[in-house]
Amino acid sequence: MLTISELSAIEALDSRGHPTLAVTVVAPDGVSARAGVPSGASTGSREARELRDGDPARFGGLGVRRAVGHVNGEIAEALRGRAFASLAELDTALIELDGTPGKARLGANAIVGVSMAAARAIAVSGGRPLWRSLAPPGVTPRLPVPHFNVVNGGVHAPNRLDFQEFMVAPLGAPTVAEGVRAGAEVYTALRGRLAGRGLTTGLGDEGGFAPEIDSPEEVLSLLVAAIEDAGYRPGREGVAVALDPAASEFYSGGAYHVAGESLSSDEMIERYAEIIGRFPVWSIEDGLAESDWEGWERLAARLGERVQLVGDDILVTNPAIISAAVERKIANAALIKPNQIGTVTETLEAMRICREAGWAQMVSHRSGETEDTFIADLAVGAGCGQIKSGAPARGERTAKYNRLLEIEAGQRLPYGLAG
Repeated sequence: MLTISELSAIEALDSRGHPTLAVTVVAPDGVSARAGVPSGASTGSREARELRDGDPARFGGLGVRRAVGHVNGEIAEALRGRAFASLAELDTALIELDGTPGKARLGANAIVGVSMAAARAIAVSGGRPLWRSLAPPGVTPRLPVPHFNVVNGGVHAPNRLDFQEFMVAPLGAPTVAEGVRAGAEVYTALRGRLAGRGLTTGLGDEGGFAPEIDSPEEVLSLLVAAIEDAGYRPGREGVAVALDPAASEFYSGGAYHVAGESLSSDEMIERYAEIIGRFPVWSIEDGLAESDWEGWERLAARLGERVQLVGDDILVTNPAIISAAVERKIANAALIKPNQIGTVTETLEAMRICREAGWAQMVSHRSGETEDTFIADLAVGAGCGQIKSGAPARGERTAKYNRLLEIEAGQRLPYGLAG
């Protein structure tokens, strides 16, 4: 049960220096809970809609005063003083209040901030940690394997690298603590490798290095060397590699444009097959464009037994889209981002559909992050076994990993991939 006595929001800054919302919920017993709203740069076309001001005189049009005004005005007026039996009931009220399919009227950034803050308030009022409060009935909470984005490209970095994220995943680590240690040590070793070759060690949006390299295979060779330099075994028994090419960003005119080459869907699939054969890649996210459903079907048929194939832009944490994707067998995993769909309840529903279909889930941050650690608790409570929150560097990224360490230190929970 939650009754909201006060609801407010302010315009704050995300990790890119862009405006976002910080939302605070206060209950009658004095319990106060706050949520910082993330924002993406590489976004799917069917994501729930952020509301931006569009005023070029403020933040280049990216201000969120209108969304803040909706929280402080219409949303607060609609929710204040009402008793909600569950978070699902509150989220339904938010969806109905907005009245648009993509939450475009009030703004998904406003709505998800209220939903996250309310979820946290319910946990605090109930005297439970957030992860336990979020755990669905019958689901065993689980500490997830962290996936560290150590090289940035695409829209996340000012370099020529078309693939957006190169991650290291300590699949062989026995605990979160050892996994975080492995990620940090590989990250440090990679910095040394890059510096030794005279390449920049400047950072992209998610804390990964952004060297002037255009070949994905060259980056992968560097990652394997860095894993070995750090004293780990490359592969699923030690430290594996995960990719997020974010292929929608380099798809145009019916072709994929990578490092000066123009590739068809089938040629792109074969390139991934070659990469998997040469390098310890265990997971590929958004390997093809969100509009290329036929290509995704062939990708899953060709590589789905060998690696995890994660849908992000094509699925956008949307339960209806995920259901259709399961039916068409276009992937075997989904990326989970609460702000893509707009409420915590819908996020948990998306994860339920994946779980019942035998699909994996990876909870994810966004390129524009805050210090909020909500997704760490979500990953644990939902028992999905995977999370990515960027590099093992920069406070908005390490906050999530540090939250996992905190949970692990205080609880005896299973750790590792689910299933």
